[in-house]
Amino acid sequence: MTTVGHMRNELLALFRRNPQINYSMQSLQRALKLSDAADFKVLVQALTGLENDNLIHPTDGEKYQFGPKPVALVGIFHGNEKGFGFVAVEGQDNDMFIAPPSTAFALDGDTVEVKILRAARPGDTRGPEGEVVKIVERKVTRLVGEYAPLSDGEAQRTGFIGTVTSHEKKMKNYPVFVKNTGRLPQLGDMMMVEITDYPDATHPKAMRGIISQDLGNKNDPGVDIMSLVLANDIRVDYPQEALDQANAIPDHVTDEDRIGRRDITDQPVVTIDGDDSKDFDDAVVAWQLPNGNYHLGVHIADVSYYVTEGSPLDQETYARGTSTYLVDRVVPMLPFRLSNGICSINPDVDRLAMSCDMEIDHEGHVVNHEIYQSVIRSHGRLTYNNVNKILTDKDPVLREQYKDLVPMLDLMGEMHTILYNMRHGRGAIDFEENEAQIIVDENGHPTDIVLRDRGLSERMIESFMLAANETVAEHFNKLHLPFLYRVHETPDDDRISDFIDFLSSFGIHVPIKKGQPVTPKMLQDVVTEVAGTPEEMMVNVKLLRSLKQAHYSDDPLGHFGIAAKYYCHFTSPIRRYPDLTVHRLIRTYATQGTGETVQDKWHAKLPEIAVQCSTMERHSIDAERAVDDLKKAEFMADKVGDEFDAVVSGVASFGMFVALPNTVEGLVHISRMKDDYYSFIDSQMALVGSNSHRTFRIGQPCKVKLDNVDVEQRQVDFSLIPTDDIPLSDIEIPRGNPRGARPSNGPRRGHSQPDRERGNRKTGESRGFHPTIANRVNKPNQRGQRGGNQH
Repeated sequence: MTTVGHMRNELLALFRRNPQINYSMQSLQRALKLSDAADFKVLVQALTGLENDNLIHPTDGEKYQFGPKPVALVGIFHGNEKGFGFVAVEGQDNDMFIAPPSTAFALDGDTVEVKILRAARPGDTRGPEGEVVKIVERKVTRLVGEYAPLSDGEAQRTGFIGTVTSHEKKMKNYPVFVKNTGRLPQLGDMMMVEITDYPDATHPKAMRGIISQDLGNKNDPGVDIMSLVLANDIRVDYPQEALDQANAIPDHVTDEDRIGRRDITDQPVVTIDGDDSKDFDDAVVAWQLPNGNYHLGVHIADVSYYVTEGSPLDQETYARGTSTYLVDRVVPMLPFRLSNGICSINPDVDRLAMSCDMEIDHEGHVVNHEIYQSVIRSHGRLTYNNVNKILTDKDPVLREQYKDLVPMLDLMGEMHTILYNMRHGRGAIDFEENEAQIIVDENGHPTDIVLRDRGLSERMIESFMLAANETVAEHFNKLHLPFLYRVHETPDDDRISDFIDFLSSFGIHVPIKKGQPVTPKMLQDVVTEVAGTPEEMMVNVKLLRSLKQAHYSDDPLGHFGIAAKYYCHFTSPIRRYPDLTVHRLIRTYATQGTGETVQDKWHAKLPEIAVQCSTMERHSIDAERAVDDLKKAEFMADKVGDEFDAVVSGVASFGMFVALPNTVEGLVHISRMKDDYYSFIDSQMALVGSNSHRTFRIGQPCKVKLDNVDVEQRQVDFSLIPTDDIPLSDIEIPRGNPRGARPSNGPRRGHSQPDRERGNRKTGESRGFHPTIANRVNKPNQRGQRGGNQH
C-alpha cells in the first residue's frame, strides 16, 4: 500500500505539472492509477494534508487546484450597457475587468465577490481580469421607470400587463415585467417598482417586480425631478405620526424650555443668509475684547431639543439623514413647520440655541471657548448681497441703513481675514469655482443658468462655521468622550506617488519626496505654484483625484483637506442629522453626565449613525447632480447646431469632456474629432493628434458645436471645431495605443475634493466628485448650507 508521504509527493508533482487544471477525485485516481480502497483512503489523507498546508485548494464541484486558496475579493460592480463591467475593490488601484460571460448577471452598483482570472501585467495601465462568483448585495431593490403595456396577446400568454424601464443608461436594458395588482397605468407613466426577481440564465435581460407607486405621466410638470428623487432613495412623504409630533410642538419658546439655559437675548446676534432663504439655523455675533482679542459667538438652532431621541420624528429624520436641495424645491430633513418655524432663528423672536463662544487671538487661534445651551434673539436678518455691499463696496446707503450693525460687520470682516490666513498658513487646500444657479419657470422648465461668485460675506460665515466646528470637535476629543466627527483621511501613498510623477513630467516643482508623509501644506504649495498657469486646472483635477472622500466617523481621524486635527459638523442641524447628533451628545453630557453607562450607550450607537449619515449624504448628492444634469440638458435641447466657446474639463481614451461658460458640460467623442486621429496619453492627461500633434489637455480653450441632447439620459454631445490656435506638442504616441477603449483617465470612484464649509447661498453646496465629468470636482450643488460644503 502507498504511504501518505509518497502519495503526497506524487500529488504535488501532478498539480505542479498542471497548475491550471481542476482535478476531481476520480480524475486523480485515474492519473495516479489507483484502484483499491486502501489507496483511496491514503489519497484522501494526502489531499487533506496538502490543503491544510495551503499547497492546493478546493474549487467548484468538489475539485482541487494547485496553489493556495484565493483570498475572497469583494468590490462594487460597475456595469456597462454593452454587457461587460469593472469591479472596484477597495485598496486596489486598478479596477478588475469583467467580460460579459463572467458577470453572473450582476447589475451596476451591486456588491460582488470576484476571483482573478488574469493578474494585471507589470507596466500595463489595465487592471486584472476577473469573474463574479457571487452577488453579495443588490444595490437596486426598487426602480423608477417608464411604463409600456404589453399587447393583449403577450399579456395573456405571460401573465404580465407591461414593463417598467429605467431611463438610466446602465439599467435601461433590463425591463421590469409587472403584473396587474389593481393599478392600471398608462403608456408613458413613471412608476416605482419593487424588484422581486433579478436577471438569471433563463431571463438574462429582464427582471420582475411589483408596482408600488404611480408618479404620473413623464411629461407632467415635476414628474421628471420626482422620478430622480425617488430613484435615489430620497424619502419625500413624512409618516403621519412624525407629522403629528411636529405639529404638537409649540411655535414659541416656553418658560419650561428656558430652564437650564443661559439667556443671551441682549447680545446683537444676526443671521446672514441668501436672499431667498427661509430657514436660518445659525447666528453670529462679535466684539473686541479688552485684551485686544476677538469674541466670536456662533449660535446654532437647537433642533435636538425638539426632535427627541427615538421618537417617530427622530426615526424619520435619521432615515433621511440630510435635506436634498434641487433646482426648484427642497426635500427637507425636517418638516417645514419646524425648519421654518420654531427651529429657525427668525428675527425679533426668542429661540433655543446651542452656543459656542470663542476668544480668538490675532493669529486666528481659539485661546478660550465655552459651549452651552442658550436662549437667543436675532437682532437682524441680513443677506449676503447686502453684507457684501456694506463690506466690499462700502455702499453708503446700506451702511447708513445698518449703521448700528456696521461696526460689528467691519470687525467680522477683519476676523475672517485673520482666520483665513491662519487656515491657509497651516495648509488648508482651497479650490474655487463659480457656482451655477438654474432658473426654472412655473412648469419646471429651465429658462436660464446664472453664475454667482462667493463674496466676502459668504467666505466670512464659512470661516466662522469652520472655527466653531473645529472648536467643538477638539473640546470633546480632549475629554475622551464618544463623539461624531467629520473626517477626511490622508491620501494613499500610491496616489500621491502617481501625482508626483505626473507633476514631474511637466517640470513642475514638487515640494514632496516619495515615501515621506504628505501634509496638506505640501499639496497647498503645489496649488499655489500653478495658480494662474495653463496647467492650473489640470493639476487641480489630478490632485482632487488623489484625495479621499470625506465622511462621518466616531474615530477622530482628522480632516486633511482643511488641515484640521479635529473637526465635526455642529452648525447645520436643520438640514443634517450628524449636526443634530452632535447637539444631542452635548446635551447628554451636560445633563446626564459622562459616566460609564452614558459612554457605553454612545460607543455602541455612533458607528451605525456615522454609516447611515454618510450613506444618505451620497444619495442626496447623487439626486442633486442628476437633477442638475437633467435641467441643464433640457436647457440646451433647443440649441442643437449652435457653436460655443468651451474649456476642456476632462480627457479619456474615448474623447474629451468640455464645459461651457454657463457650466453645462458634455462629451466630444473621439469620433467627432475629425481633423486627426487622436490617441490618449494617460501619463500626460492628453489627447494627441497622430499627424498634426494637436494636443488637448484639461483647462485648454476650444471651440465646439452642439450635436445632440438626450434629456432622458441627461447627456449633451458636442463635436470639435478645429481652430488655428490648438497647441502642438512633441509627446510621443505609443504604438498600438487604443482608441475608444476603457477610460483609464476617468475620475476615481469614491474619491473627492475636500469639502468646502459653505456655499454662497442657502441652496448652494459643493459636496464631492462627479462620477464622470472632471470639471465638476468643485461644482457647488445647489445648497448653501452652513457648516458647509461637507468639509
